[in-house]
Amino acid sequence: MKLERDEIVRTAIRLLDEVGLDGLSLRRLAKELDVQAPALYWHFKNKQELLDQMVGMMAREGYGADVPAPGQTWDVWLTERARAMRAGFGAHRDAVRLAAGTRPPADRAPAIEGMLATLCDAGFTPGEALLNILAVTDYVSGAVLEEQAGRDREDDSLERLQGGPEGFPLLAAAAEEFSDGRDGFEYGLALLIDGMRARLAARPDARPSPEGRPSA
Repeated sequence: MKLERDEIVRTAIRLLDEVGLDGLSLRRLAKELDVQAPALYWHFKNKQELLDQMVGMMAREGYGADVPAPGQTWDVWLTERARAMRAGFGAHRDAVRLAAGTRPPADRAPAIEGMLATLCDAGFTPGEALLNILAVTDYVSGAVLEEQAGRDREDDSLERLQGGPEGFPLLAAAAEEFSDGRDGFEYGLALLIDGMRARLAARPDARPSPEGRPSA
């Protein structure tokens, strides 16, 4: 049986969903593919390279557009990409843990270059562009980890605050404010994007964007 590289990666992702990152091994993957484990080394030099490729495939297929759509501003694109990444992380078991321990494979370089170009065209330096992307990625990763951990709790922290001991009116008011379904993820994401816009607006050469948002 001749194995294709993408077939191996897709099977590994499916196996990840079934057994989790701790249960994913090359031996188990080989058994799933009905081959001997050494056959996998024709395609990947080690397990880490396979894990990197898994994250690369997840990013290509589920983490949002790598560049803005025609006419789409950088801030709208980055916001929508963050939302798509959140959904992508949530679609696969242990996806955040997997992404945290990997590095982008070489075939993701053109996509990353395009992301940097988008932000550089908006007025950021290459270093700032990279830090912006990393900041959004880290924020999404942390938010998804928190959401997943929260689903495993037996109690509701907001309900505990609302029904807790008297004498903490601000805590109770905050809990009440968020009990109406307000999305903390969107609030934090808006803070990040607003901060990036503010950095551009503060520059001496900043000019209004066509939509009225400042850009460099």
